[in-house]
Amino acid sequence: MSEAKTIAKNGVNVEALIAAREALSKAPEAAQFKWRATNEWKNGTHSHSTVEGYYGLGQEQRHKKAFSFDADHPAVFAAEDNGITPVEFVLVGLASCLTAGIAAVAQHRNIQLRSVKATIEGDMDIQGILGIDSDVRNGYNGIKVTYDIDADAKREDIEALVAQSQKRSAVYDIVTNPTNVTVVVN
Repeated sequence: MSEAKTIAKNGVNVEALIAAREALSKAPEAAQFKWRATNEWKNGTHSHSTVEGYYGLGQEQRHKKAFSFDADHPAVFAAEDNGITPVEFVLVGLASCLTAGIAAVAQHRNIQLRSVKATIEGDMDIQGILGIDSDVRNGYNGIKVTYDIDADAKREDIEALVAQSQKRSAVYDIVTNPTNVTVVVN
């Protein structure tokens, strides 16, 4: 009696991703993307960001809808707490990118995920951003991502999923490697 092989159903269209990778390897100019967000100050430390369009595949693209985000500082900094802090957005971006990668890699490796939960923490000494101590870094001293993954795989296979996701994550790369940032005033 032959055993039927189960196909993982993690909601990732791996065939489309592989086809896109193959197509872009033949047309590298189409792989040049420009992601955008607009931000508008509201009041105090509160601002509102919108993400709607981007450039990719050689032309302007649009999301199915505009996405909006509010950022602010918490009440402990005498702010209105109208949104998460910008440094928390970085944590959300990192966890989201790594988790998406885990789902994609699991689908490609035919590993069925039952649940994936990330807890992410960033350690920061705010004496730097408050101007108390100029020798203290303004950003995170370290970030720790802890995964709790339930899947039909051995622990070493799950660890390999996470490692491959980390290897291919754009946000992990942005956070762990220097990125040129230019700020201009019009």
